[in-house]
Amino acid sequence: MQLSHEHVRKVAALARLKVTDAEVESLLGDLTAILDYVGVLNDVDTTGVQPMVHAVELHDVLRQDTVAASLPRPEALDNAPRSDGEYFLVPTIIEG
Repeated sequence: MQLSHEHVRKVAALARLKVTDAEVESLLGDLTAILDYVGVLNDVDTTGVQPMVHAVELHDVLRQDTVAASLPRPEALDNAPRSDGEYFLVPTIIEG
């Protein structure tokens, strides 16, 4: 497919980009090179290759979720600006 200046302007408009005539000329060459490379990738034999979500294997960096003792209520409420001894007291936001 041969790209035109109008194709570049349309892509720029879809991306909400303002481009000058000089930028359109530069982008035309860049987009043509990108599409040519995608054409090369289309010729690669991918028979038997499973689709991937990421190009690199990802590992979970989070720790295991284990049961542990929680902070006792009186100790947690000691840090509150206001409490009634059982709950945190916060300003009313929604009347109801």
